[in-house]
Amino acid sequence: MKFADDPRFAQAVQNYEAGLKALQNHKYDRAKAYFEKVVAGPSPELADRAQVHLHSCNQQLNRASTTFKTPEEQYDYAVSLMNMGDYVTAREHFETLTKKHPALDFTWYGMAALDCLTGHFLESISALSEAIRLNPANRYQARNDSDFKNLADDPRFTELLYPDTSAEGTSESGKWSI
Repeated sequence: MKFADDPRFAQAVQNYEAGLKALQNHKYDRAKAYFEKVVAGPSPELADRAQVHLHSCNQQLNRASTTFKTPEEQYDYAVSLMNMGDYVTAREHFETLTKKHPALDFTWYGMAALDCLTGHFLESISALSEAIRLNPANRYQARNDSDFKNLADDPRFTELLYPDTSAEGTSESGKWSI
């Protein structure tokens, strides 16, 4: 029996066409359902084509599920990724946040914590310095934050958290030369 005579093949072609139409209309959930049926169908050639479109649907759906209304939402998401150990994706979100919202101290604080957890100590100190410059209360928060335990013995970290304010005429710029 040829594929053209097989009703399962005809159904797979219909599903494939319906999937393409849904994809063109940005109905990714619907398109995904059609393409999944094609992938499970009788034609390996059609399944291969559907797999490519299925991948596009998944990418679009993943992108849509990680859109944020506020920087705070994206920050919370990045922190949750960091807590789950997905440091690469968390870093992508923190980098986006610090570029889009450089005046928000908590974005720099989150980046500093991530940098410390991943062994990027100089970058951590630099990001924490920026967070403190933007909001001096971050200095006190960092003193008790276990995310910075790997820097506890670093004199640059100690100096950042416990600045020597007794020296006359010294200003705290919060900048580090790295």
